[in-house]
Amino acid sequence: MKKVFIDGSAGTTGLRIYERLEGRKDIELIKLSEELRKDPAARKEALNSADIAFLCLPDDAAREAVAMVENPDTVILDTSTAHRTSEGWCYGFPELSAERFEAVKSAKRIAVPGCHAGGFIALVYPLVAEGILDKEALLCCHSLTGYSGGGKKMIAEYEGENRNPLLDAPRQYALTANHKHLKEMAFVTGIANYPSFCPIVGDFYSGMAVTVPLFKSMINGGVDNIKAVYKKLYTGPVVNYREDADEGGFYSALGLGGKDSMEVSVMGNEERILLMARYDNLGKGASGAALECMNLVMGLPADYGLNI
Repeated sequence: MKKVFIDGSAGTTGLRIYERLEGRKDIELIKLSEELRKDPAARKEALNSADIAFLCLPDDAAREAVAMVENPDTVILDTSTAHRTSEGWCYGFPELSAERFEAVKSAKRIAVPGCHAGGFIALVYPLVAEGILDKEALLCCHSLTGYSGGGKKMIAEYEGENRNPLLDAPRQYALTANHKHLKEMAFVTGIANYPSFCPIVGDFYSGMAVTVPLFKSMINGGVDNIKAVYKKLYTGPVVNYREDADEGGFYSALGLGGKDSMEVSVMGNEERILLMARYDNLGKGASGAALECMNLVMGLPADYGLNI
């Protein structure tokens, strides 16, 4: 039986992971009391006692936690931004290739993808790898997410009694065009330029829809080439290619709300192409992705215990 510790279990992602692991019989959760959960000595002991440790912390705190780990056998799964482009860390999106799938299984340091970044990378990475999309391409991306992605503070704003009426409509943010996921999006896909990225938060708890629009002139080949790449690569159980993913001409970010899976689709036409990924920002966009990586580390099927 594996011992698992969640450092930062009081946050949105940490709580979600804790709730989903609490009932599993194949692991033993290492728990700290409320008085000790921020105590450095107690945390260090828990981290080094664990076979697998989840870091659900701000970036600086995640780096500090990693520095505490002296046990060479402890596997760290970091859900923060701190290590997603760091040398020696495995990027935890196993579906991108057979090589990455095997790398996750044997890794000691795994960086869990960012919620927005995961969809962009799922769409762009295989096209760059296959030479359909040039590394120098200037890309755009928009991403619609539920408000739980903003953590406890944003959840309280949306669910409070005297909430701002402006929250009734979708809100675009990261208006300086310097979103923290940009570095990760470029690094993992191999593109040379950061995309023009437009994240939007809506008045729903969780769910996500990411779109990357392309012109025909930007790709080598046609739409069918893109579909063929996705069909071959994304065959489940967690990430799947799906034809005709719209609902009567609409595409809802709630389509996979509450689930840990992801759908990748191609819409538009031969001239103006829409690459689309749909998932839950707390599922494949956060806790579900972390638990999937844990499953692989433990030698279990990727979707073990997940809501697919």
